[in-house]
Amino acid sequence: MTAKVQDAIDRARTADSGLAEFFEKSVGYAVFPTVGKGAIGVGGAYGKGQLYENGRLVGYCTLTQATIGLALGGQAYTEFIFFETTEALERFKSGNFAFAAQASAVALKSGAAANAKYENGAAVFTMGEAGLMYEASVGGQKFTYEPIL
Repeated sequence: MTAKVQDAIDRARTADSGLAEFFEKSVGYAVFPTVGKGAIGVGGAYGKGQLYENGRLVGYCTLTQATIGLALGGQAYTEFIFFETTEALERFKSGNFAFAAQASAVALKSGAAANAKYENGAAVFTMGEAGLMYEASVGGQKFTYEPIL
C-alpha cells in the first residue's frame, strides 16, 4: 500500500505544485490512492488508505460512502484529506469525523490548491486515476482508523 500512496502523492504534486504547502503545513493527512465509486440507483464508495502525522505513517484508514438517488456507473479516483489542526486529526483518528452532506472536494489541477481553504479543520482534494481532474461529492463519507502498533 505504501508504494501506491507514494505514487498518488507524486502524481498529485505533479498535477498541482501548490499542493506542497498542504503537505508541509498540515498537522496530518490521509491518502486514499484508489477510491472505487459505483451506483445503480443506490451507490457507494470505498477505499483504503494511510494516515500520516507530521510526515510519519501512523496508521491505516478506510473510507465508506453511501448515496441514494438516480445514478448509474462507476469510477475510481484518489482522495487526499489534509488536517489543519490537531483537533481535526484527533477527530479523524477517534472515528468521529465525517463530512456534511453538502461537502465537496477540490479537483486537483494546476493552480487549484492556491485557492483551496480548510473547512472545519480539513481540506479535501480528489484526482482521477490518470491524473485527470475529478470533482467529487464527499458528503456522507465516514472513516475508520487503525493505528500502527
